Amino acid sequence: MALSAKIFRLKNYNPIDVIADKLSNYNVVEEFQGVQLKRYFDSVKVIGLLLKTYFVFDEPKVLNVGGETRVLPIRREALVSFRDRDGEIILTVFEKKNRANRIANLISEVLFGHVGGVVEARISHEILKSIHESSPESTKVIYFDNVDIPNVNKLALYGDALADSSLYKMYLDHGLIWYVVFTHRETGYIVGLTRNLIVTMFSKMTLEEFSEFIDKYILMLF
Repeated sequence: MALSAKIFRLKNYNPIDVIADKLSNYNVVEEFQGVQLKRYFDSVKVIGLLLKTYFVFDEPKVLNVGGETRVLPIRREALVSFRDRDGEIILTVFEKKNRANRIANLISEVLFGHVGGVVEARISHEILKSIHESSPESTKVIYFDNVDIPNVNKLALYGDALADSSLYKMYLDHGLIWYVVFTHRETGYIVGLTRNLIVTMFSKMTLEEFSEFIDKYILMLF
């Protein structure tokens, strides 16, 4: 199963130790149809300029049991990391896009008291273009957006079509690269990357290895 993460940044600087204190003190219990749902940050650890923790949260699951509706709290956890990079805090949430966005908004409320203090990190179309053009044989999929052809929202190249440089140039003339799946040159891992820094790891690895890969190879792109 592929691993996913999304990278954000904090609009205003908060020192790592301050972030650690705020997260450690966050503990919310809500009631939903008679069931307690908890949210908190577990195992908050600071190592130099890096903070890692797990956001633990209960999601209600409504079941029909013998004609009766029952609610069960399903416990989930998501790895979250903060890195202080030259006075800017980079946040990585190791979840798929929608859940990562919700967690990022919650973190914004914990740290700043409102949504909007945590925003998407982004890379340019040119970065994705250079990833492909530096090693075209390693690219497996390219998606283009901002397409100027009427009634066409996205264009895609994959498989044998990637070897057609004229088709690639034509698509490049009409849109911007949004998503690339490629074999990472240094590690051999198969990685998916979007302009708003959703990272998908298709190669088999642990969550900790995925975290280290992002820290070493993806954060350097912006």
